[in-house]
Amino acid sequence: MTLLVKNEEELLEQNLIFHKQMGVDGFIVTDNNSTDHTPDILRKYKELGWIKEIIQEPATDYRQKKWVDRMVWCAKTVFHADWVINADADEFWYAPSGNLKSGLKHVSDNVIKCAIRNMYPEEGKSFREWKYVVDPVTDTDKYDLSPYSLFGRQIPKVMHRTRGYIQISMGNHKVAMFPKRSGKSDIRIYHYNIRDRQQFLEKMINGGKQLEQNPSKHGGRHWRYFYGLYKEGKLNEEYDRVIGSRVFDRLQADGYIHKDHTMADFFKNQNK
Repeated sequence: MTLLVKNEEELLEQNLIFHKQMGVDGFIVTDNNSTDHTPDILRKYKELGWIKEIIQEPATDYRQKKWVDRMVWCAKTVFHADWVINADADEFWYAPSGNLKSGLKHVSDNVIKCAIRNMYPEEGKSFREWKYVVDPVTDTDKYDLSPYSLFGRQIPKVMHRTRGYIQISMGNHKVAMFPKRSGKSDIRIYHYNIRDRQQFLEKMINGGKQLEQNPSKHGGRHWRYFYGLYKEGKLNEEYDRVIGSRVFDRLQADGYIHKDHTMADFFKNQNK
């Protein structure tokens, strides 16, 4: 598994433990100028042997595609990995079988698409206790939701073989392979992309600043949108439209917010 991280002390250790239990053999991590306890966590798991390589990336222009591509090639050429999952620290790749490797040895596909389920942030609770997931809302105006709300359509992410690998896409939603054979899987990604108001504000401001320095205009449209609102002094009020806090009951009644105990039960059993 490759991980691109920046100030992820809240989720990083749990992410590593979770995926190790799910069968990941090793991690390659790029740390992009973290200023919290992220480097300490990385050193801990490097010493344990879980993390095979830590790449310190000092750049401030957020070349995500380039940095992830570098990790994939490292996984392929240095550590001779067969399959690679390119993940973020807020993504938990869950296999119903309990092991991500189940069935992979026998599939002819070299790219596996995995669906994303956004977790609904429950203020005042640890993310380990959250029990709500959301479905896409097509009529966002009906609920006065942000155009880049938690309820947007989620593009599946991919895990892929290293053999035939050419290049990953921005956001890890597609991968160029030769030849390419794509298939689907029951592996699903529980996405904790929004934890609370402060985390959201900091993430969008920092991401927007970095994207401004990147000459490429591809990718990061949501960050550019939110950073524009930040400059106008409107980002804080936009947060309520992002998570639909004012219309939670309506969204739940209409079937867009529903309970899913999968991750909460996993974390509960993990701590027994």
